[in-house]
Amino acid sequence: MGVHVIDRCNLTILQEPGYEDLAEFLAANEVEVVASLPCYTKDNVDQQRGKGVFEDSIKSLKLLNKLGYGVEGSGLTLSLVYNPGGPFLPPPQQQLEQDYKKELYENFDILFDQLFTITNMPISRFGSVLLSKGEFHNYMDLLKESYAKENLTSVMCRSLISIDWQGHVFDCDFNQMLDMPMLRLEGGLIASDKNRMHLSDILGQAIEGSTIVVADHCYGCTAGQGSSCGGALD
Repeated sequence: MGVHVIDRCNLTILQEPGYEDLAEFLAANEVEVVASLPCYTKDNVDQQRGKGVFEDSIKSLKLLNKLGYGVEGSGLTLSLVYNPGGPFLPPPQQQLEQDYKKELYENFDILFDQLFTITNMPISRFGSVLLSKGEFHNYMDLLKESYAKENLTSVMCRSLISIDWQGHVFDCDFNQMLDMPMLRLEGGLIASDKNRMHLSDILGQAIEGSTIVVADHCYGCTAGQGSSCGGALD
């Protein structure tokens, strides 16, 4: 089909029963792997994600390396993702990537291609945590005050779409999490309409320039250095 497929991978799933052959399947089909690793130290990762998550993540990264992921010349891309551990913006992506590569290689002989720093969106679990701690409005103020207009030209919703397991189409994966489907091309339906846009509706159609559904969480992609599924925008 001539498409580039990215698997947003949970590293620990590769260690679960029934998924033993998943890594080999991804490699055989040359699927790019993008996986979250909130830090390169055990204490920080286990504190954020739970006991044992760091160890399982390291095992999975070693397995992916063994299959060729992250190895120069293999054609198998392995990218890691960093999210801040609290209500603040991520640090500069380039420097943090250098730190990750140094620490993971020196301590675990792990290789990867690139690190993406992604701003935490004030939705779902993180949004609930902010609300429970009374930090939601302060974080929204931070995102709005850090808004950078130049990021608008590169936000991912202008060049990518997100598709759920049923084939419904969204402008981005955050809108998908919020159940905010893409507007139909004819513009006759609002985002909350039950007659959702489906992948079959847009195959062979030109969707460039169509209206993008936005809300306050979109400030997360335009704040500071910008944020997308490919990391910082600037």
